[in-house]
Amino acid sequence: MIYVAVALALLVVFIISRTAIVIPQQTVFVVERLGKYSETLDAGFHILLPFVDKIRYRHSLKEIPIDAPAQSCVTKDNVVVQIDGVIFLKVLDPRLASYGVDDYIYAVTQLAQTALRNEVGKIELDNTFEARDLINLNVVKHLDAATEAWGIKVLRFEIQNIHPPKEILSAMEEQAKAERTKRAAILKSEGERDAAINQAEGYKQKIIKDSEATQTREINEANGQAEAILTIAKATADGLREVGAAATGIGGAEAIRLKIAEQYLESFGKLAKSTNTMILPANVSDLGSMVALATGIVNDVGSKSRRSAEPGHNIPPLINNYRYEEDK
Repeated sequence: MIYVAVALALLVVFIISRTAIVIPQQTVFVVERLGKYSETLDAGFHILLPFVDKIRYRHSLKEIPIDAPAQSCVTKDNVVVQIDGVIFLKVLDPRLASYGVDDYIYAVTQLAQTALRNEVGKIELDNTFEARDLINLNVVKHLDAATEAWGIKVLRFEIQNIHPPKEILSAMEEQAKAERTKRAAILKSEGERDAAINQAEGYKQKIIKDSEATQTREINEANGQAEAILTIAKATADGLREVGAAATGIGGAEAIRLKIAEQYLESFGKLAKSTNTMILPANVSDLGSMVALATGIVNDVGSKSRRSAEPGHNIPPLINNYRYEEDK
């Protein structure tokens, strides 16, 4: 009896272990009953019918990364490159993932490689490195269209490495080096051009400033000379008026005769010193006549100056007065 009881206890434990299950979070079990799909069990504690229900498939609802092995792809310009990538997918419908395809991971991997070859064949090698994002998006579109019937969602595809042939890689490195050298030469020439333009502009501004300074200086000099001429003319006119006024005063005539005689003798002496040969008028020794002539001119100027001060009186030209005295 004891052995029977122990055997029954072990049988009960075995049955419970086969029928009572605990499913972890983000995991689902697909249950078949007598070989036919029965239900999909979510996370938690569940009891199965012993010897009737069976867990056929287990699926994770987490995002699953899958490596896409490196493969040879031919670009639009007939260059063979080795490309590998990573696929990120997620199970949305466990039933379709179980019965829609035999091995959805293998199927998605093969489909991704095919789509990748098609997309790389549309692009030239030089643009392959720049068009990674475009290639990734197009591969995901192809995968989504096919995996929808499998209950699988392809979230994204990322190209990991692109390996062109060694000779092509060397040529690309030389091309990149030449492009950098070209940009450096262009930048250097542009810098030299800008420097030359700045120097020319500076020289131009210097010439303009120098010409403006010269113009200002010449204008100032001309204005100064004009003011000096006017000042001398005014001083000469004032002196002549004073001489004329003094000549009509007491002793004025005698002072003028004396001054004229002194200047006459002084000028004659300077003339004699400056040259050995002179041609003189016949009456050069007649000092009295020369003084009388000069005195008459001064007196006439003084009288004309006083008459010009009277209102409405016009002064005849001075040269006419000189000619009048000579006629006398």
